[in-house]
Amino acid sequence: MPRWKALPDELDPQVKEFAGQLRRLVDRSGLGIAALADRTGYSKTSWERYLNGRLLAPKGAIVALAEVTGTNPVHLTTMWELAERAWSRSEMRHDMTMEAIRISQARAALGEFGGPGQATQTKPAKPAKPAKQAREPRQPGPAAAPGGAKRPTIPQQAAAPSVDQFGPAPVLSPQEPPRGAVPGGGGGRRRLLMFGAGALGAALIIAVGFFVLNGKGGEPEAEKSPSPTASAPQLPRGVKCVGAGCGGKDPEAMNCGGDLALNSTEAVIGSVTVQVRYSKTCKAAWGRIQGAAPGDVVQLQKGAASSKKGTVSASDTDAYTPMMAVDAASDAKACVTLSSGQKGCTK
Repeated sequence: MPRWKALPDELDPQVKEFAGQLRRLVDRSGLGIAALADRTGYSKTSWERYLNGRLLAPKGAIVALAEVTGTNPVHLTTMWELAERAWSRSEMRHDMTMEAIRISQARAALGEFGGPGQATQTKPAKPAKPAKQAREPRQPGPAAAPGGAKRPTIPQQAAAPSVDQFGPAPVLSPQEPPRGAVPGGGGGRRRLLMFGAGALGAALIIAVGFFVLNGKGGEPEAEKSPSPTASAPQLPRGVKCVGAGCGGKDPEAMNCGGDLALNSTEAVIGSVTVQVRYSKTCKAAWGRIQGAAPGDVVQLQKGAASSKKGTVSASDTDAYTPMMAVDAASDAKACVTLSSGQKGCTK
């Protein structure tokens, strides 16, 4: 039976090559996964994920593997950087694909697309309205004169004759204006426009006065510059969370372990070592036990709050808990419950 499982087909070729190189280094060293975990400080479960292509190993794990196997860390780190870029590209493509699927589902749910075989109905565009032509002022039509006789229409002339030459202008009947005539002619329209402009100007003056009386006028206030917001912390490459964002998450999957973590406190309960691991970069802590037996349980406590338990599996000798956000390593303690019933905690 082969020692290694086949790598997933969907892995990027660069990541596959890197995982294969890690397997060859482990094979040449003759170390088992449990021994590798003890010497590098990374758990057995984490190394199984790294070597089976389910998770890209953090840089700290690669440097530790190079030291254990006597490999030049420079060459191995170069291969890791290429694999890390390929892994990031794969994650970005996956995120874009999932986003496109969610957008399509949302559009379909909102009815933007028609059903199968049904064309999307669109409203016909309204024909553009023809532009209104300027209407020339019409001459007043003939009006009925006293006695029933029609008054002759006065033809349009280039210049208005003087009153002395032709006498007073004819007067229209006040009872009914001629059909189609506009009262006041062009002068009436001009007066109407002037009246509207005056009303608009008065409204603007009233609005400005109201603005000033309410204390918003006077000298213009200096524009308030946006208050500077606290910039997000710059995390090292590969680290995926910090502070509260790390709560309940796997420290190895978030790349908070390895050379970014340290053992803040430690205690020995029976033959088992229990530790509080703390990452200053991620501002989080987790509990870990080593040299344990199947069924032994570790749990991290911060005041009255407790993390989920980490239980040693049948084929392992260590286990760790999910992370909890803490300001300092001294804020938390790790407790162990052995399968024999013995209990103990770090100070």
